[in-house]
Amino acid sequence: MKKKWIAVIISSILAVSLAGCSSELSDEYITIKKYKKLEIPKVEKTEVTDTSVENTINNYLSLSQEREEIKDRAAENGDTVDIDYTGTINGQEFSGGSASGAHLILGSGQFLGAEGDYKGFEEQIVGHKPGDNFDITVKFPEAYPNEEVADKPANFNITLNGIYEMISPELTDEWVQENSEESKTVEEYKKEIRQQLEEDSEMKMTGALQNAVLSALMDETEVKKLPEDQVKAEYQTTEDTYKKLADGYGLEFEEFLSKYMNKSVEEYEKEAQESAETIVKANLACSLIAKEKKLEPSEAEYEKLIKEYAEDAGAEDVDAFKERLGEDLLRKAILQRKVAEYLVDKSIQVEQSDSNK
Repeated sequence: MKKKWIAVIISSILAVSLAGCSSELSDEYITIKKYKKLEIPKVEKTEVTDTSVENTINNYLSLSQEREEIKDRAAENGDTVDIDYTGTINGQEFSGGSASGAHLILGSGQFLGAEGDYKGFEEQIVGHKPGDNFDITVKFPEAYPNEEVADKPANFNITLNGIYEMISPELTDEWVQENSEESKTVEEYKKEIRQQLEEDSEMKMTGALQNAVLSALMDETEVKKLPEDQVKAEYQTTEDTYKKLADGYGLEFEEFLSKYMNKSVEEYEKEAQESAETIVKANLACSLIAKEKKLEPSEAEYEKLIKEYAEDAGAEDVDAFKERLGEDLLRKAILQRKVAEYLVDKSIQVEQSDSNK
């Protein structure tokens, strides 16, 4: 399985709170006081065990589960139920309190739990049979996000349409051949999964080291001034992203910020401005180091790596991939990767004390 460098690097560039030679480097915008021998926390690869391989395979098997209907007994914890429900408070229906054909795993904690003297939603379905229609009463917690129902008891009329048990397939050579492009037997598949987990562990360690070293670099970088056009562009990119999310929820931008980000417009603008400045600061620092150490990739290398990123993301059309993410962002990601690799190689990894973990 390919290492998805795009996820590791681009997430660093877009992070809202990126907290980030022995020689000093300087230009009209910034001064890097130190970039070699940066101290960063030591990161160990996660050990891949037989248990982790088995758990991963079981997760994949669960994706192929088949639903078997149960008609001869009442619902139990662990069952999947199909229910219709209508919720009311003081006899009035409330927003989000009704659904038809909802699937729920009893005991999963997906729906309201016990609150004071009130039993939880799911535990009151246990013991009922298919076709039963019944009422339950639950209480919304005081800190529930929807203030309309917070700290209030609610009645739910429930119809239990059906009870189902989810059956996972057995791990056999036949299942492997249907679900793996690389393996033909169970033993081969276990080796394949182990290799995937080891690559994932390597990628996570690499990402953690690169994020840490870029953070340390930011601590060693002083700003003289920032190019306003770049800061404005980064700010606009962030705002466009959140406005698209707001549109997706069918909300005005201010309402989206309040409901889903728990921020006022003023708080958002302050954080977005700080984020834009930090991103530009990081880009300038990486560009300065890349120029000093001749790390700038050639055009051929840029194109090669962008193509790899597109393949890792499952995109068949590289040009469409460039347009979707933005070629400028991709080039910044590649340059940042090169600089981060260089800085990690020159860094000092230190053990963290218990108090710093």
